[in-house]
Amino acid sequence: MSEHEKRPTADRDQTHKETGEDQAPPEETQDNGAEVSTDSTTPGVPEAAIPELVIISGMSGAGRSTAAKCLEDLGWFVVDNLPPALIPTMVELGARSQGNVARIAVVVDVRGRRFFDNLRDSLADLESKNVTRRIVFLESSDDALVRRFESVRRPHPLQGDGRIVDGIDAERELLRELRGDADLVIDTSSLNVHELRAKMDAQFAGEEEPELRATVMSFGFKYGLPVDADLVADMRFLPNPHWIPELRPFNGLNEEVSAYVFNQPGAKEFLDRYAELLRLIAAGYRREGKRYVTIAIGCTGGKHRSVATAEKLAARLVAEGVETVVVHRDMGRE
Repeated sequence: MSEHEKRPTADRDQTHKETGEDQAPPEETQDNGAEVSTDSTTPGVPEAAIPELVIISGMSGAGRSTAAKCLEDLGWFVVDNLPPALIPTMVELGARSQGNVARIAVVVDVRGRRFFDNLRDSLADLESKNVTRRIVFLESSDDALVRRFESVRRPHPLQGDGRIVDGIDAERELLRELRGDADLVIDTSSLNVHELRAKMDAQFAGEEEPELRATVMSFGFKYGLPVDADLVADMRFLPNPHWIPELRPFNGLNEEVSAYVFNQPGAKEFLDRYAELLRLIAAGYRREGKRYVTIAIGCTGGKHRSVATAEKLAARLVAEGVETVVVHRDMGRE
């Protein structure tokens, strides 16, 4: 047995106190007698794993939802109307996600009512844990806010039995201190949705241009147009493989069907020109802040021509770096 092991317990404890070695973090005792660690770091989580945090707040009607949606489109994990007391818990869960949740945006506003009072304590807790956080505050003039509430015919969440301006005044008072702590204040009084998104992109997109995500959907006209389609192309100008007995049982995923479709006059030319048109449209969508597009490709039954074309078009988009999902809505429906 070593000298250290022979030393009485009291002596070893005194040595630890003097040298600072092997000391456990200080603990507190709750009312029920349980001991709670007060260590400021998240146990078992390296500091590098702690996600970046943005808190979005500001005046009701000033564009918080638009700002949150912009960050969501940029790849942030967004939580709307989270009680402030749960923000540190949300950050800890993100830290334990093994890098899957590296950036979290939380929308905090007066809809939380009494929960909003906990925000100051949560911010102090985050600071003690070395969490990188930014506060984005959306501001707007009284006149602009009144117009917006009147246009949607909804009351201000704090107006009660009073007027819209009463609710605005009450909210400004509640948010006064938070506005002073904000890292970024955006006045949206004269901004439209696209201009606000552009400002958020400029702050958070970094060097990379925000990506456009595409869904390419084949469908059959006899089952109706997709209600969520942004663009619709009609492939019924090509001969229908349905009338070729040896091709009828198959669909556009079959190589023989695809070869038949694209050996028809105009098929390859259509694909080339439509892909070129989509490049032009995609650039405009990005400028206008649109991040998602659904491209619907239709034929009579949604089985042959539309499926084959959707697959070819999606492959073109993927080759150009567009994140693309292919959906064959009506294939197998007949």
